[in-house]
Amino acid sequence: MNAERQTVYRWSFIWSGAFVALVGAVLLGVAITRSDAWERVAGVLGLSVLGWGGLVQTLNALALVPVQSAVPSSVAIVGTEYLLAGAAAWLVGWAVIASGIRRAPASTEGPSPAAGATLYPRLAQYRDFYWSTLGAYGGGILLSELVLILLQTFLASGGSGERGLAPTIAFGISLIVSSLVAFVCGFVGASRARRVAMPEATIGVIYLGLPVPIMLTLIEQIPDLQVSLGYRLREVTYLADMLGRPVVGYWLVFSLLVLMLVLGINTGFIAAGSGRVDLKLGFELFVARRHVGVFRPSLLLGTLAVLMFGIIPPLIVYGIIRAVEAAVERSRIRALGLQDPLAAASALNRLKLREQSPTMMMTALSVGGVGVGVMALIIVLSVMSGFEEDLQKKILGAHSHVVVSKYAGHLPEYKRLMEQIAKVPGVVGQTPSIDNPVMVLAEDEVQGIVLKGIDPETVGSVLDLRKNMLPGGELDNLETPQKIVPRRAFGGFGQQPSNEQEEEEEDPIIGKSTKSAEEKVLPGIVLGRELAAILRVVVGDRVNVISPQGAELGPAGLIPKSRAFRVAGIFYSGMYEYDAKFAYILLSEAQKLFGADGPSGIELKVADVDDARRIASAASREVGGYPYRARDWGEIHRNIFSALRLEKLVMGIILSIIIVVAAGLIVATVIMLVLEKRKEIAVLKALGVSDGGIVKIFLAEGLQIGVAGGLLGLLSGLTWCYFILKVGIKLDPSVYYIPNLPVKIEPLQTALSVVIAVLVTYLASIYPALKASSVEPVEGLKAE
Repeated sequence: MNAERQTVYRWSFIWSGAFVALVGAVLLGVAITRSDAWERVAGVLGLSVLGWGGLVQTLNALALVPVQSAVPSSVAIVGTEYLLAGAAAWLVGWAVIASGIRRAPASTEGPSPAAGATLYPRLAQYRDFYWSTLGAYGGGILLSELVLILLQTFLASGGSGERGLAPTIAFGISLIVSSLVAFVCGFVGASRARRVAMPEATIGVIYLGLPVPIMLTLIEQIPDLQVSLGYRLREVTYLADMLGRPVVGYWLVFSLLVLMLVLGINTGFIAAGSGRVDLKLGFELFVARRHVGVFRPSLLLGTLAVLMFGIIPPLIVYGIIRAVEAAVERSRIRALGLQDPLAAASALNRLKLREQSPTMMMTALSVGGVGVGVMALIIVLSVMSGFEEDLQKKILGAHSHVVVSKYAGHLPEYKRLMEQIAKVPGVVGQTPSIDNPVMVLAEDEVQGIVLKGIDPETVGSVLDLRKNMLPGGELDNLETPQKIVPRRAFGGFGQQPSNEQEEEEEDPIIGKSTKSAEEKVLPGIVLGRELAAILRVVVGDRVNVISPQGAELGPAGLIPKSRAFRVAGIFYSGMYEYDAKFAYILLSEAQKLFGADGPSGIELKVADVDDARRIASAASREVGGYPYRARDWGEIHRNIFSALRLEKLVMGIILSIIIVVAAGLIVATVIMLVLEKRKEIAVLKALGVSDGGIVKIFLAEGLQIGVAGGLLGLLSGLTWCYFILKVGIKLDPSVYYIPNLPVKIEPLQTALSVVIAVLVTYLASIYPALKASSVEPVEGLKAE
């Protein structure tokens, strides 16, 4: 019997009913399996988890009544017997469970001596549920989600679709506005209820907050949703797809909005929990600062030393210093005791209290834990940002920012299109190109590559190919292949080729030149450094290219087209994948080889790479839209960059566990403070301090730990990043294609690390603060 709830549980009925209900669930599963209806009932079962399944099924049943009357009764449904038996067992099981829960009989004792007295005001004014608060919480989370989606769509598309903001900027603005909406609604709801009201918050988030992220998650799995909502939410899905897994983005944003709602609820309770709005913090901050003592120089300097130099060296130095201080202090107390034994005993007692304070030790550990978490976040995310920046620079140096092409076919009219694209603001360079997969052969080596036809005159305005050329070859030799000197014309290692032209000898019998085929003028080709190493060729060597495109008809069927080229130069982009898989030839030669009537696309370079998507849309509109399309670099290389972003996000979440562990220490520290100061809390409440004021005090103590740890972690993290950036950690260039470990400090990312630490410590302090506010003056002073 539970005396508090006045409820009697008969566990034999409860366990029997649960077993019968389980049998019913198994029978229902068998019935659904036999009728192959799992796909049709999955949605209803998912709604049932949220409590909407019964209502939806009832409405569907009412809508099917006219249809059922028109269906012949002779139609048989597979698995009907299992369905009926399972439903009956399910209902009977729950009925047995309900019969096992009964209200306890009323007490036979008479009324107490306090019968008829005035009820304690705090209990008399209590209400177990506020519908207005539920509306504020649930409506707030739903409204914030709708504001985020609609504002993101409007800002990214520019309303009319002409002057939209960059997707990341639009998302940042939308997220800030929607977070403020969730915070304000939580504040209003808590102010109305004068308490945290967790039941209302839970119901509001589950019933009104979850449907939106669930719908966004199901868009890609349900074709009907994709058709009806996919094009309307294309800006939202595009941004979420930048992570590679849009589902991760949806639920992270939902979690952030719920967090802002919780912060608003807690702030509303603190500000208006006493019945009036009280935003003053001077007294509470003074008490918290004197109480916990976080900003002591010894604590801050010791924690910073641990973060900068590790644990062992500072602890050794600290132990030596403390031992010396203790020896000196005890010597002073001994000398004092010879004159005044009572004063010496008092000094010795103070020394023991200072050395054995568990709260101070827990505070130091909490500050250090938060600092380690922030420092690790800043260092790891900065290094990953450095790798991402280096990779992006190399990719955008070897590839264009935007590619304009047709959905199918080539672009014989590319010169007219280039004139139209030049009018688009933000386009700083353009060049035509055509590429296809081919096989390249050199003696006994064969390699599959991507052969790209380019225009040497304009390619430099888009790609870094001309800057990436290694000494010994020239990109301009593609247009003048007669300047490419065959390899055998070199006199020896380190000698320059002879400028004298060999006289062509003619055979007197056959009347043809006896000059070797190696010396004939062949079109030039530019290879990557790794590809040249694989094929074991240098500038001037001959290679053969075999292409399945434009195959010729022979006696045995289609024969791949083959053509000889001479190596005109070798480039080095710094990325193995490109240096081993790309080769360049003249655009006209590529059109002949592939049998094309024009380039396959026009590559563009834009002034702002982050605004490439908007410029691509403008270029597509400028050329008339369909059958033309424009893709930006984020869409072309989506897999690479989305994998990097997802890896950074997951790494950040994993490293945030360090801060979560530190938050556990903060919870323990604040709880210990509450237990130590129950008498002081009772005195403050007896003097008129409200529950919100007590909560402010202990939240301020937790926030001080978070702010101190965050600032120390920020300082040590930036110091380590600067050290890595200036001194450097050497890497093997042959393996990583980069000489030093790259570091890029992003201000927003760095500030976000500190904000996460402060928020986690704030949330960790809420529960102990609420427990402190529930201490009654009589209970706190009872033992005094």
